This record gives sequence, C-alpha cells and structure tokens, in this order.
Amino acid sequence: QVQLVESGGGLVQAGGSLRLSCAASGRTISISTMGWFRQAPGKEREFVATITWRGGTTLYGDFMKDRFTISRDNTKNTVYLQMNSLKPEDTAVYCCAAGRFLSPRPSQYDYWGQGTQVNVSS
Repeated sequence: QVQLVESGGGLVQAGGSLRLSCAASGRTISISTMGWFRQAPGKEREFVATITWRGGTTLYGDFMKDRFTISRDNTKNTVYLQMNSLKPEDTAVYCCAAGRFLSPRPSQYDYWGQGTQVNVSS
C-alpha cells in the first residue's frame, strides 16, 4: 500500500500563488507516476498534471501548463504543484494520486490522497 498526504492548500487572492505538496510513504517502489487532479463543487474531476519518478516526464491538462508546474523530489518521495496567477475558477479540492502510468485518466491511478482545499477569492 501507498499512503499519500497532501498539504499546502488554503485561501489566496486572485493573482496569487500556492505550492501544494504530496508526500508518499509505504510501498512507493510500486508506483511510477504521481499526479494531481482537482474537483470543484458540482463539476467532474479534472486532470491537472502528472510526473514520472524516473526522468521527470510531465503531462499537463489543458490550460494548466502556462500557470501550473509539477515537480518532484525523489529523495523525499514528494511531488509538488506550483500554482501561479490563480483565478477564482481554480477553486477546488486538489487531490494527489499515484500509479504506474503517465496518464490523465483517474482510472489509471491506484492510490489517492484525501485532498487539500484551494480557495481563490476575487
């Protein structure tokens, strides 16, 4: 099993920045990628970004790459999501996920964190 714990969410004004962290523990040898998804009230889960542990290959959701950056620290088993120029429409619960494939599809991920709330005020 792999446990994922997110942190870094909170309230920020439009135009501000936040950095989310997701720390993995447990049987991390079984995972190859970690990603971020978000879900706003009344909306479907949306793919944000994902990254491979080896090589750091990244994949971003539509409209994400220009403001969001995913990175990882292998020594800490931690993935980060740097979010800049935040907009009110970025308000959502951001969840970290871990799996074996570099994919935008939630079904490709085996483990999920509890999520961290991000609120962007106008």
